Amino acid sequence: MDLTLALVIGVVVVALVFDYTNGFHDAANAIATSVSTRALTPRAALFMAAAMNFIGAHLGTQVAQTVGSGIIDAPNGSHGLVIVAAALIGAIVWNLITWYFGLPSSSSHALIGGLVGSALASASVVHWDGVLEKVVIPMILSPLVGFSLAALIMIAIYWIFRNSQPGKTNRGFRYTQTVSAAAMALGHGLQDAQKTMGVIFLALVVGDFANPGDPIPQWVILAAAAAISLGTYAGGWRIMRTLGRRIIALDPPQGFAAESAAATVLYVAAIGFGAPISTTHTITSAIMGVGATKRLSAVRWGVAGNIVTAWILTIPAAALVAAISYFIMHAIVE
Repeated sequence: MDLTLALVIGVVVVALVFDYTNGFHDAANAIATSVSTRALTPRAALFMAAAMNFIGAHLGTQVAQTVGSGIIDAPNGSHGLVIVAAALIGAIVWNLITWYFGLPSSSSHALIGGLVGSALASASVVHWDGVLEKVVIPMILSPLVGFSLAALIMIAIYWIFRNSQPGKTNRGFRYTQTVSAAAMALGHGLQDAQKTMGVIFLALVVGDFANPGDPIPQWVILAAAAAISLGTYAGGWRIMRTLGRRIIALDPPQGFAAESAAATVLYVAAIGFGAPISTTHTITSAIMGVGATKRLSAVRWGVAGNIVTAWILTIPAAALVAAISYFIMHAIVE
């Protein structure tokens, strides 16, 4: 087995490990609100989220194409594969750090940060226009849209059900939350599984096993879908507690509003713009949005501040770890 083939296999394995960590890191995104409102049991919610993640991964490849070709240009051969592997290591390490501390940071931005960091360390080309257009602008807009849309949906619910009995309304929304949680999980698969597909495809192109204009192979789609689904089923209990209770104590109508708003933003970004936005940022801001409609003090802004700090740190921190990983791997492999 030559070095290039061995590196391609290694990168694919590391990419699927990242996909798995993405699944258990982001499992809370889709189901924390449903579990916290008792609309679903934790195990049933995890199974549903895993299944919907798998289905969502098959609904498009626009985000994968953005990640695979719109962020960096990695040179062909072993050198380019070392760059991609270092990017993945940077993303995995940051995922594990934020998971340990229960912070819902973005696996998507960890991956983007990893790609940028390893590319800069290796003096490779970074498409800053693509980073700005497809990452930075959506990174700022998606939480704002998620916050505003969730607040509007919540206000509409308050108005429509203003004369209803609270107990009956809550029971009804527990059922509808099953649908909104499934929609959120589908959007997560549509967004996050595609990011791993894009990195694997980038490795195949760099290793001369695919051409840039080729469609993403079916085995790549299946492998990424399976890895993120298994990771989701493994669960992310630490982050689930943060999203489900520590930001705001949710009731079923609030959970439905937050999930519906977040899922809408994910679909529009993926299908309409091919933008790899953060499911974590989107659902967290939506939860804040529904809380703010009740009263501003209902949102625990101290916890929210810690989360925003993790958001800001994600890209540079993952980039730094990826750059260090690149130098180590470059010294060993090349």
